[in-house]
Amino acid sequence: MKDLPLRLARLGRALRSLGVATTLRDELDAADALAIVDRGDRAEVHRALRIALKIARGDFATFDRLFDAFWRGETERAPAPRPREAPAAPRGALAWDPDRGGRGAGAASEGDRPGYSPEALLRRKPFEQAWSEADLARMERLLARLARRVATRRSRRLVPTRGRGRADVRGSYRGALRTAGEFVHLARRARAVEEPRLAFLLDTSGSMDTHSRFLLTFALSVRRATPGAEVFAFNSELVHLTRLLRPGRIGLTLDRLAAAVPDWSGGTRIGACLAAFHDRHLARWPAGRTVVVVLSDGLDRGDRAALAGAVRRIQRRARRLIWLNPLLGDARYEPEAGGMRAALPFVDHFASAHDFASLERLVPRLVH
Repeated sequence: MKDLPLRLARLGRALRSLGVATTLRDELDAADALAIVDRGDRAEVHRALRIALKIARGDFATFDRLFDAFWRGETERAPAPRPREAPAAPRGALAWDPDRGGRGAGAASEGDRPGYSPEALLRRKPFEQAWSEADLARMERLLARLARRVATRRSRRLVPTRGRGRADVRGSYRGALRTAGEFVHLARRARAVEEPRLAFLLDTSGSMDTHSRFLLTFALSVRRATPGAEVFAFNSELVHLTRLLRPGRIGLTLDRLAAAVPDWSGGTRIGACLAAFHDRHLARWPAGRTVVVVLSDGLDRGDRAALAGAVRRIQRRARRLIWLNPLLGDARYEPEAGGMRAALPFVDHFASAHDFASLERLVPRLVH
């Protein structure tokens, strides 16, 4: 089946236009489901999509009609939904909150179905745009959910487990030796959950102000989900933030960290700070194990040769060096700043960090 992503996008849009409550997350689940079924079997594809998209029984007929267009690769032109006239919910009233999967504040009244996915909008909203407090809270929940994906990476190594897993024939035979040759229990093995070793270095200079909150929130969320992660901030000097972290709300933690970092929103000497990170921390850690993530726009007023040397040493010692630059979100951007040009030859992966979707694309680089 060709052009599958386009067909799924059309199907999801058509379903929502007819009031069927399906989200972008459901479409991603549907894509995963189609990867494990026979896509040449119409009935099997139909069943997989209806389950993955969470189609309610009352919407089966609508789904069946739209599925015909999906199967043929045609665009179903659905009629525009009728506008709903509902009084605005009073302040503080309970309403649909898509992130909590239940009732929350500030959305449609009871009986309404969301016709779009707020999560999909937040994923593409640039960090430099104005954000409401509600958006910030919802984004923090999305970042925490993303961090859990980093923390649950499965390795190829199999370890004994008491839960579900592959049958372990040798282990079962060894166990039978303790029970006079009877197979009382079937031993099983499952893929181990490996904790990645990560180091985040966040540029808190003035040019990074509009992105610092989101990128630091992401790093803190990863740290909470993965105790092996380390978090640093740098501008004119390097500050080890991990030791300052305490349980509690992200917003309060950010305020406390901002107060603890000298020259927050000031100038930056990237080369000197990265050299300090290598000499004081990375050089003492096991070689080839740590994924180092630098979050910076590369605007540096320090010595370019010193920056290139520090990045080269980090790249040699680290498992992988990733540089995230928010400016890459602009299609017109070219890495012409001297600091960025000096660092790029020694960077394993250079990518953007201007919205949530760009951070989602980062996850496979962190765990593989």
